[in-house]
Amino acid sequence: MRDPAPRFTKLVFVTALLAFSVIPYAHATEIPEGNLQPYATASAALLQAAADTAAQHQAELQSGNFFQRLGRFYVDDWTGKLPSGPAPARRALEAPLDSSPFPNTDWGYGGSPDIGAPDGNVYPLMTALKLQNSRTKIYGWAAPSFNVSTSGTNNFPVTYDIFPNRIELNQAVVYLERLPNTVQTTHFDFGYHLTAFYGIDYRFTTAKDYLSQQLLQKNRRYGFDPVLEYADLYFPVKDGLNIRIGRFLSVPGIEAQLAPNNYNMTHSLLYSIDPFTDTGIIGTLKLNKQWIVQLGLSAGHDVAPWSDDRKPSVIACLDYSTSSNHDNFYACANGINDGKYAYNNLQDYDGTWYHKFNAKWHMATEAWYMYEREVPNVAGNVANPAPTELGANGAFCAPNEPSCNAPEYAVVNYINREVNSKLMFGFRSDFLDDKKGQRTGIAGKYTENTLYATKYIGSTIMLRPEIRFDHSWDRLGYNNGTARNQFFAGMDVIYKF
Repeated sequence: MRDPAPRFTKLVFVTALLAFSVIPYAHATEIPEGNLQPYATASAALLQAAADTAAQHQAELQSGNFFQRLGRFYVDDWTGKLPSGPAPARRALEAPLDSSPFPNTDWGYGGSPDIGAPDGNVYPLMTALKLQNSRTKIYGWAAPSFNVSTSGTNNFPVTYDIFPNRIELNQAVVYLERLPNTVQTTHFDFGYHLTAFYGIDYRFTTAKDYLSQQLLQKNRRYGFDPVLEYADLYFPVKDGLNIRIGRFLSVPGIEAQLAPNNYNMTHSLLYSIDPFTDTGIIGTLKLNKQWIVQLGLSAGHDVAPWSDDRKPSVIACLDYSTSSNHDNFYACANGINDGKYAYNNLQDYDGTWYHKFNAKWHMATEAWYMYEREVPNVAGNVANPAPTELGANGAFCAPNEPSCNAPEYAVVNYINREVNSKLMFGFRSDFLDDKKGQRTGIAGKYTENTLYATKYIGSTIMLRPEIRFDHSWDRLGYNNGTARNQFFAGMDVIYKF
């Protein structure tokens, strides 16, 4: 969450311009040097008035009881009066995007904080607690949504809004976080992150043996998941080395499980069926401002290290940005092991390309190829079929094959346009080929096209309407296998605290 541009900052800028205009104006009109004093005094008075106004705003935010401070933060945020300090120092390449209206200012990579970028976020709850200067921060959001759909039973593979024609609480999230200071390069620092996550979206974040009985055994609509629990160890090696230990988001990709980190409400087909979280260790070494290498070891995708489905799995990634930072390329081999059938044991090879056209337009493109080996045949065309694991789909293999390799590939493209600092819109096109139906349950090709927008109210409320059309090309892939097409419209509201 970035600070909006407040009115008093604009006043400082205007008065600074007035101050710099004094000398050329005096020269043009041949005012004697001694007569400049009234102009300088007036400019200094304006600057002091602006500083006094900022100090008064800060004092008002800190006055009253907790609820008064919290309410005053929201009112000032929504009316553009929230005070802001100077921009913190930055060591990374120039940020390519504005946030808001986009989720982030930098091109994303996983498994690490953004090395060289400062934490400039201000949170309502921390301000109300008078802890806005604390390195440890508590913050979060609630994200309800509604949708209307031509499907009556199930929207899948649209996610996370799989329940059609309903109002739902997608996410209620609380973070406890300390970010390491990665701008400095002189000493060791550390960070940590804990997450409490509740809502219908837990159905997609669940990892086996992390409270997974809620979904795998009881199939509860709503549930709780400790999605992210990790520690960050930062070392001043090269341009910065971060080592993350714990449960973290699967590293590649444009999209993320956490609602505010995405361009729009629903997820692409590509994202809906790829890995979500890994537990292990990953090192991120920034060689210089343009090159990053990552190497890690996990217990496998979406499983706890104590699960009977754990497998030592390699993560290896390479990230490159051009010197202008208008292009970024991020390639990962994620969760690589023997590839044999187990709970979500996907062998994932992923590539992402971001491109900035100009100050208003940018695009993001991602493609992956994934597979599992020796997946049990569930097509009903083999005698004595092998059992599948609870929560792990089988594949539709050829007749008389007890098991088979189950590959899939996908590609998605986002085109985004910034209208102003509080409004953006975009268009997403998406293709998935689930060759053996192991990820969706129905083999075949799928496409979706989505038109979406994000409207900010201050920096603490996001409205994200969208309309979407899905099509399955080979079989009836929607509404539990009864429809070839699906039209979907909806909106979520993200309220940050």
